[in-house]
Amino acid sequence: MADRAQLISELKRWCRGEGLDEAHGLMVIVPPDVEIAHIEEVVQTIKCLGRVRVRGRMFDTTLSSLMVLCETKENLTTVSIPPEVMYPESGETWPLVTIASNPAPEEFGTKLKVLLETEGKTMDDLKALLSSPQPPTNSTESILKAVGDLLEKTSKPPAEGGYRRLRIFSGLLPVPPGEEQFDHWLEQAWLMVEESECMEREKRRRLMECLRGPALEVVKAVRDSHPDSSPAEYLEALESAFGTAESGDDLYFAFRQMYQQPGEKLSDFLRCLERCLSKVVQRKGILPSNKDKARLSQLLKGAVASKLDANSVKIKGEEG
Repeated sequence: MADRAQLISELKRWCRGEGLDEAHGLMVIVPPDVEIAHIEEVVQTIKCLGRVRVRGRMFDTTLSSLMVLCETKENLTTVSIPPEVMYPESGETWPLVTIASNPAPEEFGTKLKVLLETEGKTMDDLKALLSSPQPPTNSTESILKAVGDLLEKTSKPPAEGGYRRLRIFSGLLPVPPGEEQFDHWLEQAWLMVEESECMEREKRRRLMECLRGPALEVVKAVRDSHPDSSPAEYLEALESAFGTAESGDDLYFAFRQMYQQPGEKLSDFLRCLERCLSKVVQRKGILPSNKDKARLSQLLKGAVASKLDANSVKIKGEEG
């Protein structure tokens, strides 16, 4: 990747040549075969940019990529822009370049301290997570990733000694009193299967003990057909029988539209992201190897502007 200062300088010259206000000029680095409509669609997933329109394209032999000049509806000097955006079809990321300067270090530090305090954390909790064998490519991004890692740890289920039994699920409609809706029950079941350190046989027992009626019959059929079926295969069979028909692509699109709501703690927002992202991976909306990158990308897009820059950014909840 070319030096970022060189890219910013190129963006300035390009904006001047096109008569485009620098405060609305954004450069995206994309592969040569990406169509304009796809570029606009993907970049517009960053809600704080508003409507995005491609103004020009130029192939760079050094990067072996297209440099794309985009015009944004919103003023880029008043919003926090992530350093990259993910292209969902391939899972690769496209670098973003703007002329707008980042918030002053002291301003960012103050906001970060307030954020941690609202979540009951301190800067000391963050220090261990900031150490990395490789130097960060973006200091703000590295801090945000560490915050995400820290808050994610707080969302982990309790240790085995504090295991809470899953509630009853039968698959009957309407949902009988004392039972949970399937989606919520399934989220808790996946957490138990993926996070618990107990043996596979114990996980299967825990699932069987909370199933009744049609749901139990589904799992029994799986067990009778394949006695060595894993707990995950039990849940996949239940999801096929009682879950929604949404595809992995549909679920990934919904994930990319998730934003932190007013008054919602960042830790709660991160838990919602994690639950939705797990469904995306299960339905093969993205590769498991891209899960961490997708989580960070959506955290930057959906939470940073509203949490760290609440005084200057308003995230609207409209669709599209």
